[in-house]
Amino acid sequence: MAGPVPHPGRTEGRVVNGDGGGRAGVNDDGGGRAVPPAVDAEVRAAGVAAGDPLTPENLADRQARDAAARPRPGVAELRDGGRFEVAELVAPGLGGGPEVRLVSARPAGAGGPLPLLYYLHGGGMVMGNAWSVLPRLLRELAEPLGLAVVSAEYRLAPAAPYPAAVEDCWAGLLAVAARAAELGADPGRIVVGGKSAGGGLAAALALLARDRGGPVPVGQLLLSPMLDDRDRTFSTRQLAGHDTWDRTSNATAWRAVLGERYGAADLPPYAAPARATDLTGLPPAYLEVGSAETFRDEAVAYADAIWRAGGAAELHVWPGACHGFDTYAPEAAVSRDARDARLRWLRRVLRS
Repeated sequence: MAGPVPHPGRTEGRVVNGDGGGRAGVNDDGGGRAVPPAVDAEVRAAGVAAGDPLTPENLADRQARDAAARPRPGVAELRDGGRFEVAELVAPGLGGGPEVRLVSARPAGAGGPLPLLYYLHGGGMVMGNAWSVLPRLLRELAEPLGLAVVSAEYRLAPAAPYPAAVEDCWAGLLAVAARAAELGADPGRIVVGGKSAGGGLAAALALLARDRGGPVPVGQLLLSPMLDDRDRTFSTRQLAGHDTWDRTSNATAWRAVLGERYGAADLPPYAAPARATDLTGLPPAYLEVGSAETFRDEAVAYADAIWRAGGAAELHVWPGACHGFDTYAPEAAVSRDARDARLRWLRRVLRS
């Protein structure tokens, strides 16, 4: 016979605390083990699997394999037979840092000045490149919205630990705003955005723009953002060993980025935006995350913190989506819905 039905809104068992620390609740299986949410059937059918996590021992090998295998399309390929105008630029480094390479692209023949998406690639701040993300960005966002895109090639850890990546991204943003006319872009309609590590860097840029008085973005597009180095949320435990980017991989990447500052109490929010205690005065944010991914709870908490500070945030938690779901299963219904939601938000924020 079935047991009593819990009263709606009442938690059965012990309370789940906000930092995921040690107390069981409705998300546990009764033995203290967190039960992960089911992955969407179409995403699962695409063959998505957790795979071997990133570890300090395999990091160098994984970086080498990624650099060799990840697409790095050249300018001619990105132009796609004249469909897009593409150019590579160089931004001066800041504070003695090296020059930063940028890739600029826009729909061919589009009148200007166009709104601009300043985009930062993913890869845990230890992998990835500025070129590989552009074909999808141009096809899915730039063309339907009449949008210019600039992708930044920031330095990777551990060879270049914090603050190298965020300062590179900041240098690129300053250069893009200063050269907006040359790029056919409107400096008053810049959105900063990125996925995973790039989403965290975009959030950091929004904080830097506020605090340093730099170019003010009109929005921040944060896709499955990597925001918190502390790995204390419930979802980091719940998805350990299950997500495509799990707790072990995340800790490995954060340690590479932060070095001896990993877990430090005084870590600045520009290193890990979830550390921010003041989220006032930020541009409107779009946050999306999957219900079955490691970053779920930190993205939800960041949106909530923006609301509590009186700011604007649109949050989507896609059911059954793992980290990188729309890349692994682009034709899944949940992936199509996510792309549509991003487009709608960008249209609204660029018209306001």
